[in-house]
Amino acid sequence: MSIGLIALLDDIAAIAKVAAASLDDIAGQAVKAGAKAAGVVIDDTAVTPGYVIGFAAKRELPIVGKIAAGSLRNKLLILLPAALALSYFLPAVITPLLMFGGAYLCYEGVEKLLEAVLPHHAQQHEAELGTVALNAQTLEDEKVASAIKTDFILSAEIMAITLAAVPVGSLLTQSLVLALVGIGITVAVYGVVALIVKADDFGLALAKNHGASPFGGIGRALGRGLVRGMPAFLTLLSAVGTAAMIWVGGGIVLHGLEIYGPPSIGHAVHAATEAVAHALPAAAGLLGWIVHAAISGGIGLLIGAACIPVIGFFVAPAWKRLKGFLPGGASGK
Repeated sequence: MSIGLIALLDDIAAIAKVAAASLDDIAGQAVKAGAKAAGVVIDDTAVTPGYVIGFAAKRELPIVGKIAAGSLRNKLLILLPAALALSYFLPAVITPLLMFGGAYLCYEGVEKLLEAVLPHHAQQHEAELGTVALNAQTLEDEKVASAIKTDFILSAEIMAITLAAVPVGSLLTQSLVLALVGIGITVAVYGVVALIVKADDFGLALAKNHGASPFGGIGRALGRGLVRGMPAFLTLLSAVGTAAMIWVGGGIVLHGLEIYGPPSIGHAVHAATEAVAHALPAAAGLLGWIVHAAISGGIGLLIGAACIPVIGFFVAPAWKRLKGFLPGGASGK
């Protein structure tokens, strides 16, 4: 009996070692895959604070929380099973779907750019789409819904990059890696966003500190700097987020065009990046990235500008007619 018990304990120890090694492998794959999606993560972090600007301070964290919850639902309940199913049954449709998502990002980015440059025309466009808010709660709901839609596209890109970076293995391993990356990135992105949007409140608390110590004086100076600087920083971050949507969306479409379009498209992009890299070899990597980002941004601007009349004259009217047939459509709900 004692020998059998020792053998059983040995088997349990061996199983535990295998399980630990598997967990380490999954965690390592999740870290590597998350690092490859870093560019999209940065864009997601830059985009989100723009949806919170203009609301009362007491509503900032609840709005961030709503967007974060929507982001988790996007990643875990929709995108994770969809990515696994598509990669197994219809891998060829993943890139076209991402291209549609990229075009939507371009549209969102150019629409925000239009709002900043020509606010009157932007209001007319929103009125045509039927998205003008009537009260503060409606405005908040629309901002949250718009942020979650934008997050869906960025999250889809993150999950696609993650899935491509995961070595071919069991369905369980792929699912766990995608879930870890989705949860980790969501916590990181919206944790940083929460810190950004509440930095001015933290600065105000520091500025009101009446301590007589040298540290109190340093804290007050830092607090005043945060209070004065955060509005400009948030405005800059909103501009960066808008540019990021156009750049990332254009990059997604450009990647699809390199796969499905004429080979000359990919050759022209690579030739441009290589030409700049050869001109200044010391900064080849940085300059190549800048050129590729500039080309992606230019394509994104063109796509977004083309999407605005298409959505305004075709998609929005069709959607309004469809809502008329849905329950509650006649009442405008």
